[in-house]
Amino acid sequence: MTTPAPTASSAAAVPPVVAIAYHSGFGHTSVLAEAVREGAADTGVTVHLIKVDEITEEQWALLDAADAIVFGSPTYMGTASGAFHVFAEATSKRWATRAWQDKLAAGFTNSGAKSGDKLHTLQFFAVLAAQHGMHWINLGLPSGWHSTTSSENDLNRLGFYLGAGAQTDTDRGPDGVHKADIATAEHLGRRVATQAAVYAAGRAAVAA
Repeated sequence: MTTPAPTASSAAAVPPVVAIAYHSGFGHTSVLAEAVREGAADTGVTVHLIKVDEITEEQWALLDAADAIVFGSPTYMGTASGAFHVFAEATSKRWATRAWQDKLAAGFTNSGAKSGDKLHTLQFFAVLAAQHGMHWINLGLPSGWHSTTSSENDLNRLGFYLGAGAQTDTDRGPDGVHKADIATAEHLGRRVATQAAVYAAGRAAVAA
């Protein structure tokens, strides 16, 4: 007896998987990674948090199976951390086999300065995603905190569009990550998860 092919509705009913691949030097980026996770999980997707400096073969397999990968790192000296660069180089094995082709990608970063050249880190993530043939999901928020009637508590208070940018004073620990930056990271997680669900439903419809 032949098993019937899954319908678009049944295939789309399987929750997509979002993986967050990040490095945190002093804990600030871990706070943001957890916020991205919470935002994504709110939509009902499966979420995996993966520390790239401690990654295992099993976690590489989780990345390979994910529908979307969100990259995260502090910005050190104008780019992602050394540990994240080591991870990025190691993804070349996936590049060679196109294992991440057509997955979704997004990114977030933190630095001590308001700008701190965070844009370069987000661009690094986007180029990494492009090398793998992934589809980049931007932040999807207008800039906040740019007028006399706006506030530092606005979402996207630092005005980044490519991804989520956060700023934490250099003399404060992880508990000093700004609440607006945490909320912005949560927004990014929800946005990526929502788009992953849209892509999953679309693929299921095409397959049907």
